[in-house]
Amino acid sequence: MKTAVIGLGVIGHVHLEVLSEMDTNVVAVCDVDETKFAEFPYAKGYADYKKMIDEERPDVVHICTPHYLHAEMVVYALDRGVNVLCEKPLCISRDEMEMIAAAEKRSTAQLGVVLQNRYNAANVYAKEQLGDDKATAAYATMVWHRSAQYYAQAAWRGTWDQEGGGVLINQALHTLDLLQWFCGMPNEAVASVSNLTLQNEIEVEDTASALYTGNANFTFFATNGSKVDFVPEVMLYTKDGSIRIAGDYVWHNNELKYFDSSKRVYGKGCYGTGHGRLFAHFYDCVEKGEKFPINGEEGSKVIRLILAAYESNGKKVNV
Repeated sequence: MKTAVIGLGVIGHVHLEVLSEMDTNVVAVCDVDETKFAEFPYAKGYADYKKMIDEERPDVVHICTPHYLHAEMVVYALDRGVNVLCEKPLCISRDEMEMIAAAEKRSTAQLGVVLQNRYNAANVYAKEQLGDDKATAAYATMVWHRSAQYYAQAAWRGTWDQEGGGVLINQALHTLDLLQWFCGMPNEAVASVSNLTLQNEIEVEDTASALYTGNANFTFFATNGSKVDFVPEVMLYTKDGSIRIAGDYVWHNNELKYFDSSKRVYGKGCYGTGHGRLFAHFYDCVEKGEKFPINGEEGSKVIRLILAAYESNGKKVNV
């Protein structure tokens, strides 16, 4: 299949690295910085993503741009019958979710969202143990470090209008997505967000806590204010006991299981090992005409959780 990639930043390079090890034909890349094209001599470079899609007509386009550009690019590609694999977050507003849902409904193409932690072995095991059931209650923590220098790498980082938020929508999104994947979607949320360490550097939050209730019940805490990165943890209470996940380790009713993650990690270590498996699954679904499970509706669930947390300000709101 013919593939194209929009956005040649950190995550764009991860996508291209994975694609280089798959049987894909990367025909084009796109970025506003045309000097980056030299890194990929096998692909035609474009500064305009619309021109690239219209001229190349790829089978799949990967969207790896800053958050605020995702929705418009997803809609443009879907409206032209091009399958889309979009990096997280799928979008940053409720209006954008509606735009994408409408485009997905009228398109003949598929939309997939990169929530690769669902493909990490420890998380897959936990999901399999739940079967058709959901965890009855859960909590998760994500305690990492992000410096002022991290946010200074690009002007869109740390801004409400372009990043769409801070630790919740960027780093903690994957762990929060796992909670709803294991527990189901809640009805209500009460949350608080704050900036404890980078008040003069960013306008978004570096720390958040949230309680989600209703059809699903779970608690979440995330911060970028730690001195170092700790392994995110998820604790699930089930009808048969409990499951605790910490990286490659799972304690299932206190029995320890280890899942070897020596497989290839693309990009940062915190990205995990799921990218390759997710990409392969998406391409297989496109080729066979089967439905990819993490579509627009599924990828929007964690966005709804995050937007509710931002809207809460300490008061109960609907998710």
